[in-house]
Amino acid sequence: MARDLPVGTIMVLHALARGHRYGFDVIEATGLTSGTVYPALDRLESRGLAASRWEDAAVAHDEKRPPRRYFEITDEGKRELITALHRYKALAPVTIDGVDHPTADAVVGESGSA
Repeated sequence: MARDLPVGTIMVLHALARGHRYGFDVIEATGLTSGTVYPALDRLESRGLAASRWEDAAVAHDEKRPPRRYFEITDEGKRELITALHRYKALAPVTIDGVDHPTADAVVGESGSA
């Protein structure tokens, strides 16, 4: 499935795996525009690669800002990202469920050097 996701969407998925949870945080982490990030988050959720929830409005009110929609990578999203990491070599390795992807051995084996 990674082959039909645009690289910007993969970058958003990568940011979610690294712990960035809401739109503006993903924008800062990736350098992508809001016009790329927000549609990508919706696309990821519609494909079951991410899930979201709205924070309690009272928390946002207390902090004098709009409520945030928090996203989390799903198990299917993790599998998709692992596949994408092998395809898009420029993406930094990421730890998913305690396992580094791609592994250091895979990176060395593909490039021929560390």
